[in-house]
Amino acid sequence: MAQENVRLRLEAENGLATQEYRVDDGKVEVRSLHPRSGYAPPETSWHRLTAQQLRTHVERNTAVAQWLERRIGWRRLLQACVSQQPHEWTPAEDRVDMGRDAA
Repeated sequence: MAQENVRLRLEAENGLATQEYRVDDGKVEVRSLHPRSGYAPPETSWHRLTAQQLRTHVERNTAVAQWLERRIGWRRLLQACVSQQPHEWTPAEDRVDMGRDAA
């Protein structure tokens, strides 16, 4: 079963900085959370990562890059790193599920 709304949350060791990542409508998005403030940011606080930001994650082999590779596949991640436009792709586990449905 495909997991809709899968997110990656990265928290600093000191607990002061938290960033949450998601793939939404063919775009990789991020937002900052402030867990100690008790403030829950609205859904509109997400912003799209640029191709350059994605390239930096891939070049540094960050946890975000590793998560995205598992989530969307390395080919689509590479496409996102060189493109200026959002992609029309689905997460890797969705493609596996679609392949099972077609069989």
